[in-house]
Amino acid sequence: MLYWAVVFFIVALLAGVLGFFGIAGMAASIAKILFIIFLVLFVVALITGRRRL
Repeated sequence: MLYWAVVFFIVALLAGVLGFFGIAGMAASIAKILFIIFLVLFVVALITGRRRL
């Protein structure tokens, strides 16, 4: 999931540099959403991780 967030972030940067601001904004918003989902899943995995007793 973090991989796809980075990919969309790079696409947003390239589109912004080349002048495609609509595509850049859309790719940036997708990257932000994927990064937030990654963070939520990471925190859930830390909290509910396997613990040995």
